Amino acid sequence: MSAKRLWEVCAVATACGLVVGCGGEQSALRPRSGPARDIATLWWWMLAVAAVVFAGAVALLLLAWVRRRRKGAPVVGERERFDLGMVVLFGMGVPAIALIALFIVGNFVVLPQTEAPAAAKTRLTIDVVGAQWFWQVRYPDDRVVTANEIHIPARTPVNVVATTADVIHSFWVPQLNRKIDMVPGRRNRVLLYADRPGRYRGQCAEFCGLQHSHMAMYVIAESPARFRAWLARQARPAAEPTSTVAQRGERVFADHQCGSCHTIGGTPAAGTVGPDLTHVDRRETLAALTLPNTRRDLAAWIRDPQYFKPGNHMPVLGLSRSEADAVAAYLEELR
Repeated sequence: MSAKRLWEVCAVATACGLVVGCGGEQSALRPRSGPARDIATLWWWMLAVAAVVFAGAVALLLLAWVRRRRKGAPVVGERERFDLGMVVLFGMGVPAIALIALFIVGNFVVLPQTEAPAAAKTRLTIDVVGAQWFWQVRYPDDRVVTANEIHIPARTPVNVVATTADVIHSFWVPQLNRKIDMVPGRRNRVLLYADRPGRYRGQCAEFCGLQHSHMAMYVIAESPARFRAWLARQARPAAEPTSTVAQRGERVFADHQCGSCHTIGGTPAAGTVGPDLTHVDRRETLAALTLPNTRRDLAAWIRDPQYFKPGNHMPVLGLSRSEADAVAAYLEELR
């Protein structure tokens, strides 16, 4: 590879490194809560200190290269005690001070601010269960279950209790707080708090299988009044289908035993393998943010879920196009 080509590759790689993860709705550097701001501030301080240390190391390397044919350091010349002092200072002293300071600030200043308070001291507790590859969201006090969307009231501390239904997952909403692991047999907690209403994207941050990258969720912060209205709607049983095509879709849903994997409140469907569908039409996306929640995409997902999310636990049922459209019409009335 020529020198010019090498420089071009290095320039492109550097540019990619500078822009990757910047901006967007999942940037940890665009905090929207107190804990997230503390984390971002700590990160900027770490970057500044690391930049100073890196610049110093590069400067010493350049100095060594410039003076490679001369003995001793500039000004002081050959002094063994000076050389030893430089090694102790920059090789041991500076790293030790930086790491100790980082440990103290991170563990005793920032981390306590990100912890969820005791359940008795919060107005709302939400149980989030990670599964391959979607999020089950439960509001135990109101007996509400949904999927892939976590609704919270803005400016209200929310205690999130995170568990897993299968393998290790990791719950992370970068704009609101740090990530926490979801380990089989353990319960972990984190504080969710949003300064103002908005939609914040979260992601599983621990590789959990084939569709790990398609395991995302939205945290939707609303005014307290709108949140209470949403919660009241979610607590209602599913509506009866009204149109002829939706009624046919309900029969197809029952005939193909879809209720053995999904729950629809107020009906015999009580499965727990897949997401709760009681009010599925109220959600913005399908399959953990893989597809927009439209009639067309819903029907396509029902016909061949493995095409959009290979390896997921929903089988291909062999439905005809008209049957899939009917089921989509039925689910579309579950508002």
